[in-house]
This record gives sequence, C-alpha cells and structure tokens, in this order.
Amino acid sequence: MNFESTELPGLSLVMANRHMDSRGSFVKTYQRQCFSRNGIDFCAGEEYYSESVKNALRGMHFQLPPVDHEKLIFCLRGSVLDVCLDLRKESGMYGAVHAVILSEKETTGLFIPKGVAHGFLSLEEDSLISYAVSTEYSPEHDCGIHWDSFGFKWPSVSPIVSPRDSGHPVFSGFSSPF
Repeated sequence: MNFESTELPGLSLVMANRHMDSRGSFVKTYQRQCFSRNGIDFCAGEEYYSESVKNALRGMHFQLPPVDHEKLIFCLRGSVLDVCLDLRKESGMYGAVHAVILSEKETTGLFIPKGVAHGFLSLEEDSLISYAVSTEYSPEHDCGIHWDSFGFKWPSVSPIVSPRDSGHPVFSGFSSPF
C-alpha cells in the first residue's frame, strides 16, 4: 500500500495493490502496521457497505464527539465522486473541500480523519462502497451538512437524495464541535 496526502490535513489517498492471476484478482485494503508506519493509527470498530444507483447522492455525513470517527472508503463496483468537507476549526482548512473519483478500476481508497464530513455521488448504475469506521454507529451522534450548502458544484442537477440528507442543516448555520 502507498499513501498520498491531500490538501486537507489527515485526509489521505490509499493506493492498494492489486494482485492478478488466472483466478482473478486480490486486493488488501487495510493492514494496521502499514497504516501505522504511514502515521495513521486506525483500527476499525465497524464495517459496512452501500449500493447506490446512478445519480444517488449520499452525504454529507459524520458523527459528533465523543463518538466521532475516522473512515476508510473504497469503491468495489462502479464509480463515485467522493467529496470531503473539513469541519475542523483548527485545521487551517475549515470549509475546504476535497473531491476525488473512486472506482472499481482503480484500487485507490480514501482515509478520512475525524471532523471531516463525507459524501458521494454515484456515477454508475450499481456502485458499491465499502466503509470501515473507527467507532460504531450512534444515532444520537449522527449528523450531517446539507449536500448543496457549502459551495461545491456537484455534477448533477437533480441527484437522488434521501429525506434524511435533505434535512441536514446548511453549512453556514453549523457550529462545529471539531
């Protein structure tokens, strides 16, 4: 695995290696020692995946302290435009956005630190995203920022958005605890 820093502190691209043979391929997406050697102390507390139709937009999600979490995201099928919004007041990048396309064709994932909201737009009909997060889901700490309130230009004029995500507060009215 190789790691590449982004402009948002702590947000890293994770390039996993794909091993191919006559049976198909094998990709290791996480090895604790490898992450640790690269300055990332990450241990998964929960893992899950989501399947999304083309034009589905999920986000911008995060959990509030004290159960805020780090995320490790990979696209296993299809492709998505993955978007991160820095909510950390002391990061020097508060309100900054990082966007990257993740796809099954590439073995690049994204490590997202605490205090960064995450969302994505599915670019294909059947995109599959895997998530490993450092803490378990806590409904009372679940939070989000309205997907179109922070100045990012999504490449869709009418994405499919859940009622939950449509109801998140706008970025300008959000008081960050990070």
